[in-house]
Amino acid sequence: METQNKKMLLIFPPQWTPISPHFAIPSLVGQLKANNFNVSAIDLNIDFYNKILNKEYILNSIKQSKTLLEFLKFEMKNIIKPQKQVNDYTFSEQISIFRYNKIKNYLLNNANYFEFIPNEIELAIKFIKSEEFYNPVKFIKSLNIIDKALEIISLPYTPNQINFNSLQNPFFKFNFENIKYFVLDKTTNLFMDYYENIIETILNKNADFIAISLNSSSQIIPGLTLTYLLKQKTNAHINIGGNFFGRIADDLKKHTEFFKIFADSVSIEEGEGPITEVAKFVNGIIPIEDVPNFLYIKNDKIYKNSNMIPIKLNDMAPMNLDDYDLKSYFSPKIVLPFQSSRGCYWGKCSFCDQDFGQNFNVKDINHTISEMSEYKNKYSITDFEFIDESVSPTYMNELSEKLIKNNMEIKYFCDARLESTFTKDILKKAYDSGLRIIMWGLESGSESVMNLINKGIDLNKRFLILTDSKNAGIWNFAFVFFGFPTETKEDAQLTIKMLVENKDIIHSYGRSVFTMGRHAKLAQDPSKYGISKIYPAEEEFSPNINFDCIGMNKQEMKEILEKCKKECAISYKNPLWMYLRYREWLFLYVSKYGSDWVSKYDIVNEWGK
Repeated sequence: METQNKKMLLIFPPQWTPISPHFAIPSLVGQLKANNFNVSAIDLNIDFYNKILNKEYILNSIKQSKTLLEFLKFEMKNIIKPQKQVNDYTFSEQISIFRYNKIKNYLLNNANYFEFIPNEIELAIKFIKSEEFYNPVKFIKSLNIIDKALEIISLPYTPNQINFNSLQNPFFKFNFENIKYFVLDKTTNLFMDYYENIIETILNKNADFIAISLNSSSQIIPGLTLTYLLKQKTNAHINIGGNFFGRIADDLKKHTEFFKIFADSVSIEEGEGPITEVAKFVNGIIPIEDVPNFLYIKNDKIYKNSNMIPIKLNDMAPMNLDDYDLKSYFSPKIVLPFQSSRGCYWGKCSFCDQDFGQNFNVKDINHTISEMSEYKNKYSITDFEFIDESVSPTYMNELSEKLIKNNMEIKYFCDARLESTFTKDILKKAYDSGLRIIMWGLESGSESVMNLINKGIDLNKRFLILTDSKNAGIWNFAFVFFGFPTETKEDAQLTIKMLVENKDIIHSYGRSVFTMGRHAKLAQDPSKYGISKIYPAEEEFSPNINFDCIGMNKQEMKEILEKCKKECAISYKNPLWMYLRYREWLFLYVSKYGSDWVSKYDIVNEWGK
C-alpha cells in the first residue's frame, strides 16, 4: 500500500513528568505508520522543560518578577480599598492582589535563591540525566535546585505554579469560562511565551491534521493554549485526544464556543482503532460523519459519532519512538510505559473508574515478548513500566517463564492485586525475570471498609503475599486511602496501624484521600455506601463529583491525615524512597541497588557526612 500523502502531526504538550515518553502518542504513531499514513510526533513536554531549566531563562524570570512587582505595587493603590471585603473585588482584582502578595513575600524571604540557583541549575540537570543520578546526596541536592528553579520560573506567572507532575493554581476551576480565562490571560499563562517561540517549528511541518493528547488535568491550560494558538495560525484540522476530555464528552457538547476557539474535534475513548479512520478522513477517503469516537463541530452544531468496537491489543502495532530524542529525558535511563492488558480483569472495585471507556482484553505473552524485544533492539530500552490496571498472577507467571527462557535481561515493575494465587514460586520467578517493584492496592486496614470497596481478595492473606514478595527481593509499594464513605476515625486508625506495624514488608506507600470519579461504580447504588446525596457537578469539566455521606467530617479527616503523617514519619523515619518521589526513579534505584539497600539507606546520616 502506498503512503497516504496528507501530513498528520501528533503532539504531547506540557504538563507531565519529564522522566519518560508518555504512552499515548507513540502508540498512536505506531498504528498510523503500520498502516502507511504520513505521521510525525513531537513531545513538547520534554522540550518545554529543557528550554526553561537553564541559567538564562531563570535570570530572565527573576528580572520579570522584579519588574512586575513594581507594576503591581502601583496597581494596588487603585485596587485596594480598606472598606472592601475579599468578595467585593472582581475576579481579576483578586488575582492581582494575590500576585502582588505572593511575589512581594517571595522576593522578601527567598531572594537568596536568586544568587545561586541560576548558576547551579544546569549542573543539577546534568546530574539527573547521568550516572550521578545514582548518588543519593547529589540526586536530592539536584532535585531541590530544580524545585527552586521551577518556583522562580513560575513567579512572574503567579498564581500558576509548575512542578514536575502538576500545575497548581488556587483560582482554577473545572469550568469553561475559568479555563478560557487562564488560557487567554497572558499575564498568568507561562506556556504562552514558550509556544510563541516554538510555534513556527510546528507550523513548518505543514501538517493537515494536528492532534494534541491531553491525559491529565495538569495539561488543560498548556494543552488548550497550544490548540488556541494553532487555531489562529493554521488551517489544519485541530483535534484533541487523550483521557481527560473523553470523560466529559456529554458536557463538551454543550459548549459550541469550545470548538470554535480550541479544537475542530475531540476524540473519545480508546484511540488506536479510530486513529486509522481519522487518517482516512484526513486523506479524503471517508467523510467526517464516518469517523468513530469523534465529537466535532459542523455548521455551528456539535455532533457525536458512534463508537467503534476497540481493536485487540494483539492487533495493535508496536509503539513508534523514531521521532523522540530519548536522551533528552530527566533520567539516566528510559523507563518505557508498556501495556499488556487494557481495562481490569476484576473490574468490580466500587471506588474505581480508571477503566472507564476501556474494554478488557489481554495481549498474548508471545506478542508481549516480541514487542519488548523490538524496543530493546531498536531503541536500547531495557526498563519497563507496565501500565496495566493490574497484572494477574497467571499472566505474571507465564510472562516470567518466557522472559527467563528468552534470556531477555530486562527489568520492569507493575501494578497488581493481592490475589491469594500469588505464590512464593510465582513471585520468586517474577524477580528472576526482572520484576523489581509491585504496586499493590492495599487500600485500607479496616475490614468493613474493604468489604464495601469490594476488592475481591482474601484479607487474611494480604500480608503473607507481601512477605513472600519481600523475601523474593521485590519492593512492595502499597496504595492506601482515607475518606471512603462510612469510614470512621477508628477505621482510619486501623489503616495507620497497618502501615506502621508492617513497615518491614511495606517498603513504601502512597496515601490519598478518596474522591468520587464521575464514573465510579458506587455512584450507581449510593445508599449502599452510606451516601445520602450526590450533587450535580458545580464545575462541568470536573472529573469528580461531590457527595454527602456517613463517615468522618472534615476536621476528623484533617486530624487523621496529620496523625498518619506523624506516626509514619516515626516508623519509616526519613526513607530514601520519599525523596525519590516518582515511581520511575524509585524503580531505577531499586533495580541498581536492590530493595534492602534502598530501604535501609539512612539519608540523614549520609547527608551529614
